[in-house]
Amino acid sequence: MSGPAPRWPVGLAGIGYGADYYPEQWSADVRRADLVRMREAGVTIVALAVFGWASLEPREGEYDWGWLDEAMDALAGAGIRVALGTATASPPPWLTRRHPEILPVDREGRTLSPGGRQAYSVTHPVWRRYALGMAQRIAERYGRHPALAVWHLDNELAAHVPQDYSDAAAAAFRGWLRERYGTIDALNEAWFTTFWSQRYDDFDEILPPRLAPTGTNPGQLLDFRRFSSEAWRCWCADLAGAVRPHSPGIPVTTNVITMTGSDAVDLFRWRDVVDVVSVDHYVHGADPDRHLELALAADLSRGLALGEPWLLAEHPTSAVNWQSVNRAVSDDEAVRTTLAHIARGADAAMFFQWRQSPAGVERFHSAMLPHAGTASRIWRRTVALGAALDRLAEVQGSIVASEVAILFDYEAWWACELPSGPSESVRYIAEVRAWHAALWRAGVTTDIRHPSDDLSAYRVIVVPVLTLADAALASRLADAATAGAHVVITYFSGIVDIAGHVVAGGYPGIFRELLGVRTDEFTPLLPGEHVTLDDGSRGRVWAERAVSVDAETIARFTDGPSAGFAAITRRAIGAGAAWYVSTRLDRHALEEFCRRILGEAGAEPPVPAAPGVEVTIRRGADADYVFALNHTTDAVTLAVAGDDLLTGAPHTADTPVTAGGVAVVRVVRPFEEDPHESEGNNP
Repeated sequence: MSGPAPRWPVGLAGIGYGADYYPEQWSADVRRADLVRMREAGVTIVALAVFGWASLEPREGEYDWGWLDEAMDALAGAGIRVALGTATASPPPWLTRRHPEILPVDREGRTLSPGGRQAYSVTHPVWRRYALGMAQRIAERYGRHPALAVWHLDNELAAHVPQDYSDAAAAAFRGWLRERYGTIDALNEAWFTTFWSQRYDDFDEILPPRLAPTGTNPGQLLDFRRFSSEAWRCWCADLAGAVRPHSPGIPVTTNVITMTGSDAVDLFRWRDVVDVVSVDHYVHGADPDRHLELALAADLSRGLALGEPWLLAEHPTSAVNWQSVNRAVSDDEAVRTTLAHIARGADAAMFFQWRQSPAGVERFHSAMLPHAGTASRIWRRTVALGAALDRLAEVQGSIVASEVAILFDYEAWWACELPSGPSESVRYIAEVRAWHAALWRAGVTTDIRHPSDDLSAYRVIVVPVLTLADAALASRLADAATAGAHVVITYFSGIVDIAGHVVAGGYPGIFRELLGVRTDEFTPLLPGEHVTLDDGSRGRVWAERAVSVDAETIARFTDGPSAGFAAITRRAIGAGAAWYVSTRLDRHALEEFCRRILGEAGAEPPVPAAPGVEVTIRRGADADYVFALNHTTDAVTLAVAGDDLLTGAPHTADTPVTAGGVAVVRVVRPFEEDPHESEGNNP
């Protein structure tokens, strides 16, 4: 986070509710009707001009501000706040025709054509000149408009061109490498270029890792991921720099993607660029555990925001348009989806989009106001959800507190999945998701934190497949364990240093001393192969020849390529412990292991719930807000007493949460008198 700007959209009270809005697509009559319907639905914020460049500047140097002037004024009059875009999410056709050199290039050398969106090379100076100029002109015109609540910088940065291999990108990559390494000798050492005769004599010899005859240097690949991520971060920062001078006191944000397959950029490094963390999230309809994936993505979003409230900038009202089958969403699931984000720290819920488009790529993507109009299930739900969020207004500003954290690092993700590794079955996000799901089923809310974050508040810290790490992290984890935390580290963690070099002396490398374990050889498992542990549990994906040096062996492999070697170990450290798990435990075993760890650490769930019921607590100044989302087909009870904000009725331990339903119970905390204040009042 940066600058004096507030950490939330200006003037947005309660739980924000709205959508992307594209008035440039509609007639004046439709736009007037939109304002009426928005008020009916309880809309409080919309995003404007995200893709507006071609409408604002139809020809170079010729501007049409009328439609945006009208929209800003009308929304201000209706009391609806605006997240105003920089209009840079897609270059207008006249720009790519006049300057085709700004188009991005893929790894195989193919130029990506205009006709979709994000058709630009983020490092190209011509693109940057035009786009920053457009952002600045919008800021000059609207920077002090009464409707403006927050700047919406570009759109889903890096979603479509995570890495650009153009000549412009090559030049920028070389500049980034010069700054990072200083000398070509330092780069050669970091990339270990003596292997395969790759030693460089000059930075100008270096190219992006374009398609090559065979495997590419992993150091080059890792640094190109870092560079590409940083190029997008710098672009976001430059857009912020273009609008901030014209709108003092207005925060900036950009809608990032935290869905679990999205590793394009290191979002933790964007904290110093934006004032408000905004996230787009879409579940995969075919995933039976999509509610678990949502919970992980929402917890990651909260982690990016360092525990502060964040903004859900996009999610669907029902079907999307980009999956093989775009399933409609039931009323119950749609409400749970929105409220699950609120439960995990979002203080606003926005959809893509307000009115369903009649044409274009996303014409079948659902919206708040669908093709069927107001005589539709989606519209009725839109209005009802707006009323429900209005009843949750007091939840705004409360926080989600947890005693359990999973460490998450994009650089470790990239390092884990570099080609030519021990096993292609080792997938970073699959392991993270498995641990997060096990903790979810154990009833606890988990924070997702970067390895550099403060970890002192956590009783349990899980470190899944953190392939890339440094000695400083090992030391901090040892300190956490000494202070009482239970640190759990999995296989293929601590294997390489920041340069990507394998740490010598035996695995798990960086964490070997912390764990009191040494492995001399990996024995990864074939797809479908399982191993059995002597406690009866099973593992897959991975096994290794791990030996306890000064740790207690909790379980051993009884079969497979590492039979007799340690599968789970525990090393007591101070008031806590460091655990090592050298396989991917099956679901039941992992859940039982998590419950054991939570019990030993004293981090059991504060509100027990039935299986399939998601309970999350947001903590306010005077009350706790207990969210209970029932993902089952049976009514369940929730053992808390208070008032259900959604129904307005009292909630007791016998009150059912309906099948597929949600309860949000306000539990007022007892007044705790300050003992020092009491002493001061004594005669």
